[in-house]
Amino acid sequence: MAIEFFCEDVEKPRVKYIALKKWIKDVIESHKKSVGKIAYVFCSDEHLLKMNNEFLKHDYYTDVITFDNSEGNKISGEVYISVDRVAENGKAYGTEDTEIFRVIIHAVLHMLGYDDKTPDAQTEMRAMEDKCLAMPGFANCKWLKDTKQ
Repeated sequence: MAIEFFCEDVEKPRVKYIALKKWIKDVIESHKKSVGKIAYVFCSDEHLLKMNNEFLKHDYYTDVITFDNSEGNKISGEVYISVDRVAENGKAYGTEDTEIFRVIIHAVLHMLGYDDKTPDAQTEMRAMEDKCLAMPGFANCKWLKDTKQ
């Protein structure tokens, strides 16, 4: 099992990474799957926009792009997260304390087979995000005290 966190052109968010890794693992195992190699890369809006253009042919900002490399029951992939977009969305939705965690688990849910292309699928995805955020292990995934999102 390897869940790793990297930064491209931003500072690494100051969260409790050991607890975060355990929560991600718990979510995956609650779906009767195992953790392979998952790499999270925190980056800027501009970096993710370039990736969105290059790989998905989309010309708009997004908060997360997930490349699913899962095989069988082993969940693996690369996840790119715009900390700029996450911060903006957190302010807009009043979810500054949890938005980055929602995006992190949103990517995992994609790797677990959940989709968000239709309104019904979006509703199911949001319900699963909420369920994951309500898991006991999430309570340990917090921002460090001196950190702002």
